[in-house]
Amino acid sequence: MSTLRADLDAAVSAVLAEMGGANEAREIALAACRRVIRASGSSIRAVHRHLPDQAEALLGEARAALREAQAAVEPFPLVQYAGFLHDAEKEYAEACLTRDLIAGSPLAGPEALGVDGRSWMKGLAEAASELRRHLLDRLREGDLADGERLLGVMVEVYDGLMVVDFPDAITAGLRRTLDQLRAVLERSRGDVTTTVVQERLRRAVEAASQQQR
Repeated sequence: MSTLRADLDAAVSAVLAEMGGANEAREIALAACRRVIRASGSSIRAVHRHLPDQAEALLGEARAALREAQAAVEPFPLVQYAGFLHDAEKEYAEACLTRDLIAGSPLAGPEALGVDGRSWMKGLAEAASELRRHLLDRLREGDLADGERLLGVMVEVYDGLMVVDFPDAITAGLRRTLDQLRAVLERSRGDVTTTVVQERLRRAVEAASQQQR
């Protein structure tokens, strides 16, 4: 065997070994990321159903799966930044931040959650959109005060993220997520306004009825 062939075989073998490791890490991370997304979505549903213990348990499952995925791909940047890990981090951040926003608790930042800053911002924007469901539930139950509080939270999140002025290639598409949040925010503002007007009308009718007595 020539020296050239020997060098080629050695180089190719090294590359193949690295690619094999990356592929194995990808398969592990993909499965873990699917668990993250599933558990995060279930946690959000549990929050809306007022099942805090179940929500926290599901967040624990999502967190463990996310750490498994992150550890698997850390040695392989090409896999690490392929996109699916970002999506899982975003879903996990959304679940955590939805819980915090609804409860009125301090927000956990990217470092506290162990996620990339871009994933955190997109998760925050989607968490604010998720508040619409909770807001409508509060309005249906007659809790206008909490409905107005949740609307205020949505506004604050939107205003806070609007200062981010970088290309989508840098923010991973944050602007598109904010456009969606703005649409949800405007619909929610209309719902709250309608409820406020109806409540004022109801009180006026009751006051007029009492005066007639």
